[in-house]
Amino acid sequence: MPEKTKTKPSQTPSSSGQVARDKNNVVTISVHAKPESELNAITVVSIVAVGVAIAAPPTDGQANAELVRYLSKVLALKRSEVVVDKNIVKVALTPEQGLDRLKQEAV
Repeated sequence: MPEKTKTKPSQTPSSSGQVARDKNNVVTISVHAKPESELNAITVVSIVAVGVAIAAPPTDGQANAELVRYLSKVLALKRSEVVVDKNIVKVALTPEQGLDRLKQEAV
């Protein structure tokens, strides 16, 4: 009989899609950040993740800080309401509000 492998809990959103609620009822956005771009922009809103171009280098946390600043502007939130954790951004919005605001900003 084959051995069963144990799976580790992941930090990806619990429902399918790039904007969802996690197991702690926190709204999360799956982000694919592209640092060192010419300007800050939402490049794509796909089923898997939101592509965000960031005009900052990926050193000393500069890209993450710029990502928080830019997303707080796009989502109309305070910077303290946007938290970056690996490729997941936690925000103080409903999933629908977050998705609508991201789609409006998409290039």
